[in-house]
Amino acid sequence: MSQHALPISQIAQLLDVPEDALRTLMTERRSAGDTTLAALTVAEAARRIGIGRTKLYEYISSGEIRSVKIGSLRRIPAEAVGEFLARRFRASDFDAAA
Repeated sequence: MSQHALPISQIAQLLDVPEDALRTLMTERRSAGDTTLAALTVAEAARRIGIGRTKLYEYISSGEIRSVKIGSLRRIPAEAVGEFLARRFRASDFDAAA
């Protein structure tokens, strides 16, 4: 049985939105992950930045992005992702891009 009390088609009709648009939104929300997390796994942080885990480990090793060990687990503070990107944007030379 579905987790929804009403079929998606009825929900879309009640909201007056196309059913396919509602399904797309629901899929995006499911795959977005928990945006309330205070600390991210390396894989989650890499996915948010749009890079691979290996590259993110390089940034961690060089100190370019903050991380913390919790027991045997490595975690990236969620705000460290934004800080890292902000520093990278400031350091970029947008005029050089063609």
